[in-house]
Amino acid sequence: MILESALLDVVPGQEEAFLAAFAEARPLIAVQRGFRCLELRRCLDAGRGSRFLLQVEWEHLTDHTEGFRRSAEYQRWRELLHHYYAPFPEVEHYGEPVLSA
Repeated sequence: MILESALLDVVPGQEEAFLAAFAEARPLIAVQRGFRCLELRRCLDAGRGSRFLLQVEWEHLTDHTEGFRRSAEYQRWRELLHHYYAPFPEVEHYGEPVLSA
């Protein structure tokens, strides 16, 4: 299992529109081969209410990097979501846990 992680800094004042667009975009990723689940969390720290943490579980790294990102659904995902980010997020991928508690 691969964990994709991205900090999404949304343009202040656009949070609710972003959440509505994300709800529309979610089915686009959910139908992808290798998709397992996702979580979108809003930052609770003072002054950070425009920041969201997106974590997506994939079966394999290529399911995200080659499958989803090269799909027609990804083009629609970009249209729906990418204009909300400032700056554009860095996306990282993580392997299996090396320690659990």
